[in-house]
Amino acid sequence: MLAINDDLTIPEDELVERFVRAAGPGGQNVNKVSSAVELRFDVASSRVLPDGVRARMLARRDRRLTDEGVLVIQANRFRDQAKNREDARERLAELLRAATIAPKRRIATRPTRASKERRIDAKKTRSAIKRTRGGGNWSAE
Repeated sequence: MLAINDDLTIPEDELVERFVRAAGPGGQNVNKVSSAVELRFDVASSRVLPDGVRARMLARRDRRLTDEGVLVIQANRFRDQAKNREDARERLAELLRAATIAPKRRIATRPTRASKERRIDAKKTRSAIKRTRGGGNWSAE
């Protein structure tokens, strides 16, 4: 069981872990030991995810999310398989925690008269600066 928050836990049967050889430093040991972890979680067909969380996860523009809705997290930060496994699970939990928070709806407001005037004044000032620059011959021939 992977605890996300008080209301949401992911059962073990929905998590698929694959252990692969990690790239990077490690000497001769790196060719023998599969210490990197590839954690897969099927967001699209998960039984425990609420609809809002699922929709927010699938709506993310995330390269770790496949076209089929499977989230793939690769962890090879550590040389120890257990640490990489814990790191991958914690990263998945963090992504799901972020998706449980619904974004606030933006309330549309209109600009004030003063802010409109400040904007126009700034544009006039900038225009005056550009008008006084180098008077080169810019006519089209």
